[in-house]
Parts: sequence; structure tokens; C-alpha cells
Amino acid sequence: MILTVTLNAALDLTYRVPRLTPHATHRVTDVAERPGGKGLNVARVLAALGHRTVATGFAGGGTGDALRALLTQESDVTDALVPVGGATRRTVAVVDAATGDTTQLNEPGPVVSPAEWRTFLGTYRELLADAQAVALCGSLPPGVPVDVYARLTRAARSAGVPVVLDTSGEPLRRGLAARPDLAKPNADELAALTGTTEPLRAAREARRRGAHAVAASLGPDGMLAVTADGAWQAAPPRRIAGNPTGAGDSAVAGLLSGLVEGLSWPERLSRAVALSAATVRAEAAGEFDAATYAELLPEVAVAALPVPSAPGR
Repeated sequence: MILTVTLNAALDLTYRVPRLTPHATHRVTDVAERPGGKGLNVARVLAALGHRTVATGFAGGGTGDALRALLTQESDVTDALVPVGGATRRTVAVVDAATGDTTQLNEPGPVVSPAEWRTFLGTYRELLADAQAVALCGSLPPGVPVDVYARLTRAARSAGVPVVLDTSGEPLRRGLAARPDLAKPNADELAALTGTTEPLRAAREARRRGAHAVAASLGPDGMLAVTADGAWQAAPPRRIAGNPTGAGDSAVAGLLSGLVEGLSWPERLSRAVALSAATVRAEAAGEFDAATYAELLPEVAVAALPVPSAPGR
């Protein structure tokens, strides 16, 4: 079983409009509603790849009820979300049909009480007993300690469960110090963490801060990874037009499934990049276009990168 953690789950709403114009009234041509939050997106892609997947985190209120119903109806993900008194947040993506661009609006999430946090920790520790790997994903709702991912990483490592960390800002900085097996920031998150905009140098610096491996999303340019065994960059054969929302989450699912299956790093990167590109073609985050994935997977180019001769972790 693969476990995903989404502390700040969301009900994702996607609106499509003919053209998005500031200060104007818009007629929405299509509305899509999906369970969301980075970890839930990862879970749904993992389930579509055939992996038994359990999702935990928090859900509450009418929005949380709608999210849980959709999660059960639309995927094979097992729901282990912990109820909270506050309402689960919503995220709204407005897709401009004329340009293909997406504007995202994200609510902050419910306040989590100390008692609710303790209940989650008990659930998390129980689920680790059956987990092959765990993904810790996304932003934190109000009331959750900023070092939460460091705590959850240490608990997983104590249980012998590999950890993939996908977050940003202070939670990422603190989480790295707990030595996750893999950190998966994007280029902007790496730059904010390390102060350098050169992705390879930034990934090496992030690895020096504690992660055993760092895989950095480079948007349409693919992904690079720095590990104890080497460094590689993978790129799709061509640019794919569409909605990039959730593409990074699909990349995490590709890396995580590759870890569990024992794939080599070049194979993991190929899968992650192909899934990411195939998600751009899908209707919503947490999904990927199967035909595009099958077409792109054998065409992803993976090249070895030079690595300094420092001892690896």
C-alpha cells in the first residue's frame, strides 16, 4: 500500500470561460468538480496506475463531505481522512479557452484543533504499519505546526517507510532536515529555499540540507534529479498544450510508484515526465490522458548530468 498525506485537502472547482478579462462579467461554459489538494491528486494518479493507495489528512464540513463522496465515486483510493470541525477549503481554477492559461484561487483551509491533530497522528502511525511508502504533500492548514512534515518524516523513517516530501517554504526547509528519501520541489520553490535560480546547483544545495535525493520539476522542460547514485535530467519530446494544474502531482506519483517498483532513476524520471505531460492534456488535476502517457513514455529523453566528487549520502 502507498500512503498519501494531504493536510490541506480541497474541493477543486474548474471553470472554463471563452476569454478571461479583468473587471468583466464572464459566462462559464463548463464546470468540473474534483477532490483536490496535492496528496489527493497524487493518490488518484497512483490508483489509476494500479497501486493500492490510501489517502489521509483532514476533511470537514459540507465541502469535506462532497470531497469524500467524489473521492469514493471517481477513484479506487481508500479514504482514511480525519474529520475536523471546520470546512474543507475550495480552490477555483479559471481556464481561459482563448489562451489556454489558468488563473488559480486558493482558500486557506480550516483551523485544526490540538485534539484533531492528535487524532490524525494516531491514524497516521497506524497506517504506516501497512505502507510501502508515504507522500507528504502540499500546504498546511491553520493550526498545524510548521514543522509538521519533519515530524511525519521522522515517524515514517522510524517505521522503515520511505518518504517523498512535496511542499514549499518553511515546511520544506524544516522537512529537509528530517532527511526524507526524496524531496520534490519545483524550480521556484528551490530558488526560494536556496537563493539560487540555477536548478542543478539549487538541487545539490537542497540535498546537502538533508534529503537523500532531490527531484526538481522544470515545467515544460521536464525534471532533474540529484541522488547519491548520480544526477539526470529528463525532458519530454515536445511541448504539450493544455492545463498544467496538477502536473507536478502526477510527477510525484510517477516517482513514488517507481520507488515502490524498484525502478532505476532514469526510469522513474521518464515515468514522472510522461505522466506530468499527460496531465496537461487531462480535464483536471489528479488525472492524466492515458493515450498521451503511453505515447510519450518511450520518447522521454534522459541525460546524465555531472555530479561533484563529494561523498554521497
